[in-house]
Amino acid sequence: MATVSKQFSRLFSSLTIGTRTLRNRIVFGAHTANMAVNGLPTERHAAYYAERAKGGAGMIVVEPMPVHPAAILTRGNFRPCDDSVIAPFKKLVGAIKDNGAVAIQQLYHIGAHGDSDNSFHPHWSPSGLPSYHDSDGSHAMSEAEIWETIEGFVEAARRCRAAGFDGVEVWAAYLGLVDQFWTPWTNRRQDRWGGTLENRMRLSREILTRIRETCGEDFIIGLAISDEPDYSVALSRDELAEIVGLHDRQGLIDYVTCGSGGYLDFHKLMPTFLYPEKLGADLAARIKAVTTHAVVIAESHIRTPENAETVLSEGSADLVSIVRGQIADPHLARKASEDRAADIRGCISCNQMCWGRRSRDYWISCLINPSVGREFMWGGDRFEPATTPRNVLVVGGGPAGLEAARVAAERGHKVTLAEASSRLGGNFHLAGLQPRRAQILDLLAWYERQLHKLGVDVRLNCYMEADDVAVMAPDAVILATGSLPPDTGFQKALPAIETLPGIDKGNVFSIEAVISRQTRPGKRVLLLDEGGGWRGGGTAWKLAEEGHEVTILTPDAFVGKELQRTTADVPLRRTLKKLGVTWQVEVSIAEWHGQGATIIDHNSGERSFIAADSLVLAMTNLPASWLASDLAAQGISYVEIGDCAAPRQAPYAFFDGRKVALGL
Repeated sequence: MATVSKQFSRLFSSLTIGTRTLRNRIVFGAHTANMAVNGLPTERHAAYYAERAKGGAGMIVVEPMPVHPAAILTRGNFRPCDDSVIAPFKKLVGAIKDNGAVAIQQLYHIGAHGDSDNSFHPHWSPSGLPSYHDSDGSHAMSEAEIWETIEGFVEAARRCRAAGFDGVEVWAAYLGLVDQFWTPWTNRRQDRWGGTLENRMRLSREILTRIRETCGEDFIIGLAISDEPDYSVALSRDELAEIVGLHDRQGLIDYVTCGSGGYLDFHKLMPTFLYPEKLGADLAARIKAVTTHAVVIAESHIRTPENAETVLSEGSADLVSIVRGQIADPHLARKASEDRAADIRGCISCNQMCWGRRSRDYWISCLINPSVGREFMWGGDRFEPATTPRNVLVVGGGPAGLEAARVAAERGHKVTLAEASSRLGGNFHLAGLQPRRAQILDLLAWYERQLHKLGVDVRLNCYMEADDVAVMAPDAVILATGSLPPDTGFQKALPAIETLPGIDKGNVFSIEAVISRQTRPGKRVLLLDEGGGWRGGGTAWKLAEEGHEVTILTPDAFVGKELQRTTADVPLRRTLKKLGVTWQVEVSIAEWHGQGATIIDHNSGERSFIAADSLVLAMTNLPASWLASDLAAQGISYVEIGDCAAPRQAPYAFFDGRKVALGL
């Protein structure tokens, strides 16, 4: 990829690590894609990494491979213990290197924080502390088990070398096994593997030394670290700097990757939009000050080329790892190199389909880029021209309609997009009006730019009826008319009651009406949240910031239940608590009285009254399907996508839009 960028001159300068020269300073860092089948890399894997290499990444660090059966964490992990991985790894490595990127494999052991559901193996750790992954415990490793683990790292590195990888990255981050040996709180041993810093470093020193002896001087060896500054028992940045500095002076490492969070501070491990950007840059700067041989990579919430260029220009790091940014747009590096940053589909830091799917033990995808994980089926994140261009009408400008219109136009179809309101985005636009969620508005602006460039005829304030569609006579009709809030107040937790008693007494509003400022709730607000996601939690946040006294009511066991898998629930609750929001869990509303509600406790059956000026409902929406019914009555063919097919979360709307447009 030719370096032509004027805007990102540092980012697109080359850099040598060991004996390899990177074409730029953008790294696609290690993360669990969870795509292995029976422990072996798949066609899904190869296409996923190949797309990022084709997109211009300078170095790709393939997802962590457990080095021992005790370290298996997901069902999509690679097989750690035999040479059967070598042949399929060669295909994976070829997919990366043949497209111009340096290929590294991360090696890891999580120590106490294993997953018995997947490993069926006792957790091993320096001193037998409990897991912070689940409720299990661990046992203190014997001398033999320590050496068995060291051998596991070395053998894994040997297999990587045989498969053609340019190097390995030893995982010492997130308070995993290596970090557990470094840290006095987790390493309470009295033998030669604990006590003094020299002893606590013995494990990592043996691993790195023996990998070098086995794999040779021309094999890159990296080290991944992270910090958890809010926890006093974790290593401080100065302590991490001392450890990394010693490894560097001993010539054990060629690079070090600096991230954030860990098993203690899990929510910063893959930070959502609730956290500042460039979160790993401070640690990287501290580490860069003590290294003379190893180059430093900053990672963690460095979403954009602009962020990356800033980190480099400040001297905080030598390279930057942009992971979620290159998941969302695998061609981020190429577009930035051509000074086309405005064409990059920007990550919205939601974690919903990357970390969120991984946390449920599925292979990862992306909310705004449904090609992720499907590159081998859909031809990457690029589109084949249609054999026969057609006139396509898309009705509705929410996520499903926007993606359908964009992809159809990219494939050469003539597209008209009709939106009934005065702006694009649908209910997704309302989500972007919640606090700290402006990245959604940035994404919608990206769609507007792309549709304009592609020549899509976008018609706002254009309410379509069946007769209008008949007059246009398009070759294909795609309905993306979205969904609407129900007006009954039906609660899933009280299924026998079709309509909320007292809803006719007024002062009851949908979150859509509140966020769009169609109504103004009173001072004291009850917010009934049956979804457990951002629709309820984000609306409560916005109301509290605007000075309302908010009480959340939910039938769930805790506020933000659906956000737990994205690691956003805890920081959300902390934010709400600081704003004075209160909540009651495992409750529903027995009756609304116009100026308050009778609450029913699902555990005890007890009822109580809460005075309030307004009730705001965050409930499951209903499909807006009247146009579909009218078209069917006239015999006009159509396809329904997004919420009008069935109200769901945003990723499925983008998926529907992409899929239907690929099928035209």
